[in-house]
Amino acid sequence: MASEHPTPPKSDTEPVAVDYWELTRHPLPTVIFLLPLLFIYELGVILLSESGEIATRNGADHWIREGLLSVGFEHTHLLPSLIVIALGIWHFAGKYPHRISGELLTGMLAESLLFAVLLVAKGQTQDLLFQEFSARDLLSIFPPRAAASAISYVGAGIYEEVLFRGMLCTLLYAGGRCLRIPMQASLILAMIASSVLFSGAHYIGPAADQYTHFSFLFRLSAGLYFAGLFFCRGLGIAIGAHTAYDLLVGLLLPAVITTS
Repeated sequence: MASEHPTPPKSDTEPVAVDYWELTRHPLPTVIFLLPLLFIYELGVILLSESGEIATRNGADHWIREGLLSVGFEHTHLLPSLIVIALGIWHFAGKYPHRISGELLTGMLAESLLFAVLLVAKGQTQDLLFQEFSARDLLSIFPPRAAASAISYVGAGIYEEVLFRGMLCTLLYAGGRCLRIPMQASLILAMIASSVLFSGAHYIGPAADQYTHFSFLFRLSAGLYFAGLFFCRGLGIAIGAHTAYDLLVGLLLPAVITTS
């Protein structure tokens, strides 16, 4: 016998419960989390340039801007604007929920710091495996340069993740799927290929670092680490973890060692 008061069907507009672990991968939380970092980096470069101090843009930032310049786009604020616009289009095209909260952003910050500390620990452990290197060799990958250095690290966290994970990883994965490579294999190949390019890019150009087996392998493993974060936890947390790691290793740890 049918109920006299049947449960009404759910409306298409009825909000669907989405938990924290899924929300962090959505474009709206990502762009809100990213905006303060973009503002700090772009403003820092401008202020340092006006004060007469050399503020070198991060390599990935420079490469993307060069690409835009080659097709006639040279406005200073175009690149960060494009990132925000692209995430906005992704948000509206994907019909993601308009949901953001302080708790969500605090959780993303906490995750970023946690994953940064874990990568520091992994790097120190890897350093111990290279007996010919001292404990300070890992720090020499990121020599400290005060305010200009801090701004550069923020730029690295943003633009290296946008370029190597947000763009390259996604394109490689999509290309693998178009070639009918199984999903898991496409994912692994995208992670490996983008990480090799990520590591190798640090030895190209006028500001290139000196190549060593240790630094190449460490950056390769770091690339795999960030690619895993990108696919599992989203672009926002990958950017946050990368930025926090560079600041920890480039500024905080050298200061602690110097005063100890």
